[in-house]
Amino acid sequence: MTATQDTKTLPVAPVATARRRGIRRGHLPLALLLIAPAVAGFLVFFAYPTVQGIYYSFTDFHVLSAPNWVGLDNFRQLLGDDVFWHSLWVTVYFVLLSVVFGILISLVTAVIMHRLTKSTVIRGIILLPFLISGVVAAMTWSWMLDPGLGIVNSFFIKFTGHPLLFFGDSALAVPSLAAISVWKSMGYNAILIFAGLQTIPATLYEAGRVDGASEFQMFCKLTVPLLRNILVMVVILTVIGSFQVFDIVQVTTKGGPQNASLVLQMYIYNKAFSQFDFGYAATMSLALFAMLIAITFTQLKMTRAGESDLN
Repeated sequence: MTATQDTKTLPVAPVATARRRGIRRGHLPLALLLIAPAVAGFLVFFAYPTVQGIYYSFTDFHVLSAPNWVGLDNFRQLLGDDVFWHSLWVTVYFVLLSVVFGILISLVTAVIMHRLTKSTVIRGIILLPFLISGVVAAMTWSWMLDPGLGIVNSFFIKFTGHPLLFFGDSALAVPSLAAISVWKSMGYNAILIFAGLQTIPATLYEAGRVDGASEFQMFCKLTVPLLRNILVMVVILTVIGSFQVFDIVQVTTKGGPQNASLVLQMYIYNKAFSQFDFGYAATMSLALFAMLIAITFTQLKMTRAGESDLN
């Protein structure tokens, strides 16, 4: 009886496999149809503009005339462009301030949410600035930091007798912009880090308390190392977003005073839409794209983002 049953069940596996293959082949046209809109959007709004931008970076293109192939002339001009290197330094300075203070504040905020409160209302309030557009955030802070009518400067006038020119002082312009950027992105980064904190087993902290470790020691020796993957992702997202800053600069300082806050995206915008030099603007955009790729892969390599201390 058993032998007969075994003999009858032998052909079942090949038949089931054949049926699964048939089902997969039958669903292939439907799968292609479902992903067609996403593929079309990728080709039209990402792939084609990218290829076109790379082509324009090797041309002398001024909109009203046809692109004229100039080879590497734009890149030679880029190497000798003092304004480009100044704007790059301003951007790096802005990125450093945004990343360092943004990650620290977001990490502390996430730990506070994780250890002290479980209120969804508080978490929603923390996330709220991220949901506000960059233009609205910049306009709101420009009014609050206004030297004559701003609520922030009213306190400085009360205690010091004179206002601070947050956007009118060359030394304060970039830190003020970075503060707005940190305030806007803090909630989103804190939520990402908070999600990472949920994956850390509570038994590790209990073992740390048994061994006599303080909260600060457990934060440095347990929390931060175990959050490495999340922190790497947050740092990369913050770096990429900070290098692409434009809206808050356009609304508040427009690159002033005296190019003190002229970030690279602002310089590219001025070249393209004020001087209509789209060829050279495309060259700077390509250089920025290459720098972001190099920075991202360097960060992933240095921090060993693919590994986890929980394993």
